[in-house]
Amino acid sequence: MNIETKRQKEKDIVALMIKIYCKKHHKSKHLCQECQQLKDYAFTRSDKCPFMETKTFCSNCKVHCYRPDMQQKIREVMAYSGPRMLFYHPVMAIKHVIETQKEKRRLENAK
Repeated sequence: MNIETKRQKEKDIVALMIKIYCKKHHKSKHLCQECQQLKDYAFTRSDKCPFMETKTFCSNCKVHCYRPDMQQKIREVMAYSGPRMLFYHPVMAIKHVIETQKEKRRLENAK
């Protein structure tokens, strides 16, 4: 898989998670301003990531490039949306879990 495909896949997952979170917490059909800013920030971080070739997802990265406030917000979004992704996009959710587990095993074996 090439880097741009990987980057777009990560963006698609983050966008879906933020959409799920915003819909339930802010009762909005479209992203509210706060959630749109988080999505824009996440996309910018992904676009500038120098490790995209070797990492799967930001949660598995050794370098956390998010500002602390944005890091906390994205954790809230992921904690809420992660389990619910199965209802919105089951294939994407299952692939995400499998890839995350593979990456964690790879990182543990590299130690």
